[in-house]
Amino acid sequence: MNELLETGQTEWDLVIKPRSSIFKLNLKEIWHYRYLLVMFVKRDILSVYKQTILGPIWFFIQPILTTIVFVVIFGNIAKISTDGLPQVLFYLAGITIWNYFAEILSTTSNTFVTNASIFGKVYFPRLVLPLSKVISGLIKFGIQFLLFILALTYFLLKGSAVHPDFLNIIIYTPVVLIIMAALGLGLGLILSSLTTKYRDLTFLITFGIQLGMYATPIIYPLSAIHSKYRILIELNPMTSLVETFRNIYLGAGDLNWKGLTYSFGFTAVILVLGIIIFNQVEKTFMDTV
Repeated sequence: MNELLETGQTEWDLVIKPRSSIFKLNLKEIWHYRYLLVMFVKRDILSVYKQTILGPIWFFIQPILTTIVFVVIFGNIAKISTDGLPQVLFYLAGITIWNYFAEILSTTSNTFVTNASIFGKVYFPRLVLPLSKVISGLIKFGIQFLLFILALTYFLLKGSAVHPDFLNIIIYTPVVLIIMAALGLGLGLILSSLTTKYRDLTFLITFGIQLGMYATPIIYPLSAIHSKYRILIELNPMTSLVETFRNIYLGAGDLNWKGLTYSFGFTAVILVLGIIIFNQVEKTFMDTV
């Protein structure tokens, strides 16, 4: 210490300073706060259903009720094709995969607004919070995915025309989940950054997610779309992910490498752009929130 005083130098445990470049993201810092990330994940899981009677059972009830509504309205009344698959499995597959994406997008898109009080009191990497939404959403997805597997097993034992490809399931399931999570995170980061100045977006996000579901082959197969409009549906990066999921688990749908490559490239651009915008906005958002 005496030597430090004599030389006029001081050692600090932590130095906080502004970033000099938009590309200097310092993502390694998130690893140092991994225990905080785990804490936020636990908070997300416990707080949502803490004072409910049914608790985590709601994770099952929501897709079951949605599937029933889709079967009645789109399957029996509208008579929309399901590519020869059992209606319950067709809709449940789409709902399971879409719910995870919608969960990430909706929860990360209001990160700054809902956590302004925390951000204003203590420092930690702001990306920890949206990343916690991705992980907690994966846990919810796992519960609903279990429901889908139980339904798939039932129809397999029943002898229905369902043909899962177990090799492709092992290969493509992680690919679909990673791309879907990254896409939801990237879009959520961009929307979260915009809502600090434009609060009207918070009212449009829920509507936009619902509208996006109808622009994705959730209630209809891609094969039922007229060739004139098919290109518009294929421009949706979620389309190839939903179709791939149905193909590997149910034996229908389009497993297309071009579509997956497009989804990956689109997602990579959105994710990088989202992280850059998010890290720039976090410097000054307290002045606008």
